[in-house]
Amino acid sequence: MSAVPVLSAFYFGSVAHYRLLARHPRVVVDLGEHYVRQSFHTRTRIVGPNGVQDLVVQIQRRSGEKMPMHTVGLSYAETWPQQHLHAIRTAYGQSPWFEHFYPDIEELLLTRHQRLADLDLATLRLGLKWLGLRTEVEVSETYVEVVSRESEVRSQDEVEIDSRLTTHDYRTALHPKHPIPQELQVPSYPQVFADRHGFQPGLSVIDLVCNCGPQAIAHLLAS
Repeated sequence: MSAVPVLSAFYFGSVAHYRLLARHPRVVVDLGEHYVRQSFHTRTRIVGPNGVQDLVVQIQRRSGEKMPMHTVGLSYAETWPQQHLHAIRTAYGQSPWFEHFYPDIEELLLTRHQRLADLDLATLRLGLKWLGLRTEVEVSETYVEVVSRESEVRSQDEVEIDSRLTTHDYRTALHPKHPIPQELQVPSYPQVFADRHGFQPGLSVIDLVCNCGPQAIAHLLAS
């Protein structure tokens, strides 16, 4: 039984997310877990002339209530899509592949999604398209229980025996405030403002494709 990674939903996703996707034929995205503030659920990281910047999606908050990811709505009270587009233009307007990828980003961000999960999954599908990845993404609207493959399964009624049985749980490992897991670190690649800020790891897939174009997948797969 092959192990299938379990991921949280993410907004555009970091280079580490797509290194993981590039290395596995199938992943599970958990929409049953609770929404986590200051996580990749609502943010992606770019680097512009003034350094690293987080682009943060605005959600409809329900004070004091735990919210399963599949129930979280988006708020358009603020013009965050336009702000994100402006920041991306500023950061990557001079990058080699900006004109190729920007129309996709603009179309996606100017489309109103009702749920955060729908926005996150749309950005995931776009990243897969950009990179030419055919990774199968299974979306679970209920919390994914992760058990060790070595655990004894007493009956099929108690545990559904499928490839969700895995030890590859990346839901907490991939977080903006946590170090990038060693197996998902990507060697340095060209970045527009490297002369000012040096190479910045852990950025959005937007950074990778705008800087590297068709070579992006080779950087993801590099050892």
